[in-house]
Amino acid sequence: MKLVFATNNPNKLIEVKALLPQYDILSLQDIGCFSAIPETEDTIKGNAILKAEYVLKNYSYNCFADDTGLEVGVLNGAPGVYSARYAGPNCNAEDNMQKLLKALKGNANRQAQFKTVVALTTRTKTLCFEGICKGSISTHKLGSSGFGYDPIFIPMGSDKSFAEMSLEEKSAISHRGKAVQQLIIFLQTHRKL
Repeated sequence: MKLVFATNNPNKLIEVKALLPQYDILSLQDIGCFSAIPETEDTIKGNAILKAEYVLKNYSYNCFADDTGLEVGVLNGAPGVYSARYAGPNCNAEDNMQKLLKALKGNANRQAQFKTVVALTTRTKTLCFEGICKGSISTHKLGSSGFGYDPIFIPMGSDKSFAEMSLEEKSAISHRGKAVQQLIIFLQTHRKL
């Protein structure tokens, strides 16, 4: 079965393809979509749905898309839906991490959670699957693997950041891994989309 994963992030694509080896996962580039799909919704779920529906409408492929936010308790859930552009419109992952570390400097409460929503859109339905990984923000970067906020996020029950874990270790407990597992269960029980 062919499914489009609506992302331009090569790291996300690697993670998801590893979780779905039995499916032919196409990237946006594979279907000729080279433009960035605007994320104009004010919720993580809204942005995931928007991206998946964009691909179905414009390219006629069944599609799933994810949106992820890092929610920090003492920052009232920020950066949340703005996680990818927390430090501004032209920022990168390093800028975002440094802004977050600065915002939490001297704060003992560093509880946070990653939330991913995966939206699957077909010609007949749109379904959403949510995954949450609770943890905390470290005081400095740890490890060199992963992407985004991985070097400063330590999942609950671990003494390692996501950036210190192998792809398999991270996927077994991560927010994206949990959401994709729900997607897999749905796909296995609904052969026809």
